[in-house]
Amino acid sequence: MNAIISAAALARELAGPRPPVLLDVRWQLNGPDQRPAYLAGHLPGAVHVDLDRELAGGPGQGGRHPLPDVEGFGAAMRAAGVGTARPVVTYDGGLGWAAARAWWLLRWAGHPGVRVLDGGLATWDGPLETGEPAPEPGDFIPVPGGLPLLDADGAAALAATGVLLDARAAERYRGDVEPIDRVGGHIPGALSAPTTENAGEDGRLRPAAELADRFAALGAGPGEEVGVYCGSGVSGAHEVLALAVAGVDAALYVGSWSDWSADPDRPVATGPQPG
Repeated sequence: MNAIISAAALARELAGPRPPVLLDVRWQLNGPDQRPAYLAGHLPGAVHVDLDRELAGGPGQGGRHPLPDVEGFGAAMRAAGVGTARPVVTYDGGLGWAAARAWWLLRWAGHPGVRVLDGGLATWDGPLETGEPAPEPGDFIPVPGGLPLLDADGAAALAATGVLLDARAAERYRGDVEPIDRVGGHIPGALSAPTTENAGEDGRLRPAAELADRFAALGAGPGEEVGVYCGSGVSGAHEVLALAVAGVDAALYVGSWSDWSADPDRPVATGPQPG
């Protein structure tokens, strides 16, 4: 199954005999709660999922958005109507990062059929609903391990032996600025690969062939050992999504820079080169 779906294809599936479960994952880092926006208008039948509370554990050891409690995550997904035998489509309000985090978590937890609405809510020209639906509870039971996962030591090792991509903005990779974490810079050996460059101005991912060329130029091709990190495992999930569309399997360091930089004993590289 492709990792993304267009708005036109989604409309056809929603009108068909086996419509997917829709998860509205609108979210802004340090921004206002997106639930009021969801209640004011969302795709028909979509259930709101809160990234900070349902797609991540509490900030602290493990970074700003560590893995959620598996049982709690499963309960939240079942309450949203997610079942193992029914496909799921996630979407957000624009960048696709939050929707990709939901996609990644469900795939990591063993769900076989999850896609992201390419371009998000802005691409949808069909009807919207207000209020909150009451879906039939699903039967999804998480079985972690469906996608590869990195911790700090694994990310360091991969930077030395494979390809570790840093999905943050280039100025954060270089250490020119660091608006959130303790120190700026990057994991030594990591390559700068901002996830914003995987999408066009309309928010849709670039064609698969273009993505494959971009990642191949970084040494990240099919069969290579590839990992991704970002600030806290959200935009990095979007890079893993783009890699999947390009035909490349990649592991995600969920703790990412917020975890790595919290330990003053871990090395930090700065500047434009991997170091």
